[in-house]
Amino acid sequence: MRLPLPQVEPDPTLPASVTVYEVGPRDGLQNESTVVPATVKAEFVRRLASAGLPVVETTSFVDPRWVPQLADAEEVLALLGDDGRDVHRPVLVPNERGLDRALAAGVGAVAIFGSATETFAARNLNRTVAGSVDMFRPVVERSRAEGLWVRAYVSMCFGDPWEGPVPVPQVVDACRRLMDLGCDQLSLGDTIGVGTVGHVHRLLAALDDAGIGPDRVGVHFHDTYGQALANTMAALRDGVTVVDASTGGLGGCPYAKSATGNLATEDLVWALQGAGVRTGIDLDALVATSVWMAGQLGRPSPSSVVRALSGG
Repeated sequence: MRLPLPQVEPDPTLPASVTVYEVGPRDGLQNESTVVPATVKAEFVRRLASAGLPVVETTSFVDPRWVPQLADAEEVLALLGDDGRDVHRPVLVPNERGLDRALAAGVGAVAIFGSATETFAARNLNRTVAGSVDMFRPVVERSRAEGLWVRAYVSMCFGDPWEGPVPVPQVVDACRRLMDLGCDQLSLGDTIGVGTVGHVHRLLAALDDAGIGPDRVGVHFHDTYGQALANTMAALRDGVTVVDASTGGLGGCPYAKSATGNLATEDLVWALQGAGVRTGIDLDALVATSVWMAGQLGRPSPSSVVRALSGG
């Protein structure tokens, strides 16, 4: 029996196509307590690419003491060979030391990871927000000099577990500081999943007013309160065309325990297919990849679409 597909009812309020920025191998696995072998991680990336994911963030060059799960970054990239070295396989770099490792591995794209709040910057980066920008400046400058594509993540854009609500002007200021370094793309992180549709519209409008239009923005929603897909569709209606998602809904943040799973890639693809939006992704292959990875982790996928289509 063929897997069911959504009935297509084109939605003219959405973009014609969307780029899904897959974060499963990095953000999805970073908080797993069971260490996943490098061979499995590399196979995960290959399967995602075969399923049509256009961008797959592969790993992080953070200090292994902080994120032991990703201590094998060099090994994973070596296993991927040339496939791990182009602009469609970004890696996270926290500082110049991480960049040195990434450059030695021959990567083609990097991402830095800032914060909209002082508390999270102190906990995650051991810096103030301003200090973290100073830390990232040489990372971005060196990356651009090497011809790399650079992304800037900003976490806690919609709320912080220690500081509570985060004023929109404060988020815009943090985003501008990082983008002014010369980054190519901004990813707005709802790290603890508290964002709502109206909040999304207001932040995107404020960023646009500040000179950061939706063509330079990706969105990264966590599904703690079940709002990730609704918030994503709101962002797409405001002109955003890049969405971060994690196969099987894997993920969290090792520095913020209230940050549960990311938006599941399968749930996003189902919704976009139903709206007639092109992604280039084979949903059947993606579900099969999620089922395979869930088996590697020893637990079922939290994705609603994966559960429905796999009977699990």
